[in-house]
Amino acid sequence: MAARLIIGSRGSKLALWQAHWVRDQLVAAGHETEIRIIKTTGDKLQAVAPGEPLPESMAKTVAEAGSKGLFIKEIEEALLAREIDVAVHSLKDLPTDQPAGLALEAVPPREDARDVLISAHGESLESLPPRARVATSSLRRQTQLRTLRDDLVYVAMRGNLDTRLRKLERGDCEALVLAAAGVHRLGLSGRITAYFSFDQMCPAVGQGALGIETRSDDSRAREAVLRLDDASTHLPVRAERAVLRRLGGGCQVPIAAHAFMENSNLSLQGLVANLDGTQVIRAGAKGPASNPEDLGAAVAESLLRQGARQILDAIK
Repeated sequence: MAARLIIGSRGSKLALWQAHWVRDQLVAAGHETEIRIIKTTGDKLQAVAPGEPLPESMAKTVAEAGSKGLFIKEIEEALLAREIDVAVHSLKDLPTDQPAGLALEAVPPREDARDVLISAHGESLESLPPRARVATSSLRRQTQLRTLRDDLVYVAMRGNLDTRLRKLERGDCEALVLAAAGVHRLGLSGRITAYFSFDQMCPAVGQGALGIETRSDDSRAREAVLRLDDASTHLPVRAERAVLRRLGGGCQVPIAAHAFMENSNLSLQGLVANLDGTQVIRAGAKGPASNPEDLGAAVAESLLRQGARQILDAIK
């Protein structure tokens, strides 16, 4: 009997939901599997209150990994060290430049890619009172929210979904903005007050999708996870990731992109904004699904021609 496939995952409730989903698909295909929890720098960082200084050892790791790899670095190291065979990530956390020897082998069908509002008393964004506190640590969300309501107070909030909901209930804020996918996966859709349209809130690159990573030389793991790949998700997210790659941004920079299939073509929208939401640059294009990277690069170049580089340089 073939050795079991060891799946590496973060230990949050959402990450484990994702890892168990992958495990269930592999088990159904006849593979023996095991899930191994790996604590990442990002997990440790969430335990530090916003504004509180980081411990020296953590600050060094953050500086080395950069914001783009905080929830990924230790899992990829375990994969390269052959301690695990398959890594399951939220795709929006996975940097576009992967370490040598690793491959993004499969992207399963995407969940809802939209962002959602969860308010304490069922208010919509429009009906929240002036100066209401809306919690999200995402600069991408904060900048786009300011174009919708610049009178609200947008505050950073770390922690997993359960932690954020508890903070909402105890009055730390009046509303949360979160990814619909995580709320759905954890069975909390009933808490959602409103969904943002893609025009109101362009999502993070890869939002709602899972990324399954293997070693490039591990044919057994690669063949096992390939059956989970969904071209109608994988091709659009390749276009989105191409925008991010060309712009050189990470999850802490207000860059957004969303693509979807239309027959054999892709439709892609990209966005770059400054921190106060007073300058929002958008670009869109359509192209054949056979060339997602070319489409992503074209949208990124359009954003750059409109001034995206100056905005991103000023933020960095």
